[in-house]
Amino acid sequence: MNVAKSGYRVFSANSSVACTELAKKITERLGVELGKSVVFQESNRETRVDVKESVRGQTIFIIQTIPRDVNTAIMELLVMAYALKTSCAKNIIGVIPYFPYSKQCKMRKRGSIVSKLLASMLAKAGLTHIITMDLHQKEIQGFFSFPVDNLRASPFLIQYIQEEIPDYRNAIIVAKSPSAAKRAQSYAERLRLGLAVIHGEAQCSESDMADGRHSPPCVRNTTGHTGLELPLMMAKEKPPITVVGDVGGRIAIIVDDIIDDVGDFVAAAEILKERGAYKIYVMATHGLLSADAPRLIEESAIDEVVVTNTVPHEVQKLQCPKIKTVDVSMILAEAIRRIHNGESMAYLFRNITTDD
Repeated sequence: MNVAKSGYRVFSANSSVACTELAKKITERLGVELGKSVVFQESNRETRVDVKESVRGQTIFIIQTIPRDVNTAIMELLVMAYALKTSCAKNIIGVIPYFPYSKQCKMRKRGSIVSKLLASMLAKAGLTHIITMDLHQKEIQGFFSFPVDNLRASPFLIQYIQEEIPDYRNAIIVAKSPSAAKRAQSYAERLRLGLAVIHGEAQCSESDMADGRHSPPCVRNTTGHTGLELPLMMAKEKPPITVVGDVGGRIAIIVDDIIDDVGDFVAAAEILKERGAYKIYVMATHGLLSADAPRLIEESAIDEVVVTNTVPHEVQKLQCPKIKTVDVSMILAEAIRRIHNGESMAYLFRNITTDD
């Protein structure tokens, strides 16, 4: 394809070599060259972007993968989007496979909904459309004032299960907490496998504090007007750890959207081993693998961790050979091609349920 006459450009908004790998794979599949730009940090840590070619009247796709330095990556994306906007680009479409701050999408006590703030910042910077993958909560799409295409990695992970896991018919899909049960059920139904759910005190308590219900002070104010006498709520008490479903003599496959702090996954693997599972896999779309995650995985009962390349994790793979990568550049490239040509995106969502 002749880049000069194609009507669109593809840029990488990242200054890290490791983070441009996905952008290169996408452009190779599209048959175009990566746009010429320079993204770097000044000596005072300010982000500078210099676009080296004309983008006037063009549709621009900015690919931004999110490394460990999340805030720098966000600034790189914002500054590049604004630079392209002021250079008279026609449309600016962000390709952000892992959308940062997606876990901060609910009000907690006196916190803030950072996902909403980031959506507003991207719109203000000049983005007109976003392509992302497996948002932590699909309701995040409602924070944006422009279209969002939330692609799914499940077809690639399911294909990996079918092709790379021997005797996968003897496997069982596991949700490490009740909140992950819908995703696990979707995998189980498409693979024609059983389902197990881990419930109890080992699960993450993220949802307990999500809606601000503990924000009012628990001590009554005895001065002045006391207001209504509301009934006191009983404190939650988690039951002992329980695995709902038979995993004995089976291959356990834990599925989730993000694997970052691996403590919950390691604890789940230990429970599954105790219940008789003889091999344990962890499948997730976004492998953030922060802090000591590679070491903890290597020392755990987990046999293999499979993630996609939405987030760069080559360093972690060197530290832990159990980590495997599935390439999703194909679907991202196809999404770019379809959006540019004005084709329907429905093909990319065939046989995809809302629970994936």
